[in-house]
Amino acid sequence: MAKGRLRANPPGGSADDVEALFYEALQNGDVDKLMACWADEDDIVCVHPGGPRVVGAAAIRAAFDAMFANGSIRAWPERLRKVESLSSAVHNVLERIEVMTPEGPQHAWVIATNVYHKTAQGWRMVAHHASPGTASEIQEASDTPQVLH
Repeated sequence: MAKGRLRANPPGGSADDVEALFYEALQNGDVDKLMACWADEDDIVCVHPGGPRVVGAAAIRAAFDAMFANGSIRAWPERLRKVESLSSAVHNVLERIEVMTPEGPQHAWVIATNVYHKTAQGWRMVAHHASPGTASEIQEASDTPQVLH
């Protein structure tokens, strides 16, 4: 249930627009823009790879603040799969994460599901669930045969 908190409206008019803003905010370490992507609901939920379920805007903000204390998150969504209706959208993406190591930048993979609802304020994220992935896991199983490059 919403508590009437005011947040800035993210630009754009679709779940795709909100998703683009979410990943831009991650890459820039901008918690205000990132939180503007989320719905104004008490039960929004976020799960980071290997982490607990984080519920509510204040807890989600604190989790991202802690992550951003180490710098921005260099993450790019790839290979989007989506299911959409008039008032909801479920996006499954493979996130390519750039991790700095002593040998220089390396890439890691995260499998994420982002859920959006169309609210009175426009499209907003209501769930982000990310799991660690491996390079072999980016080869997806599907009913539709595909050539993977």
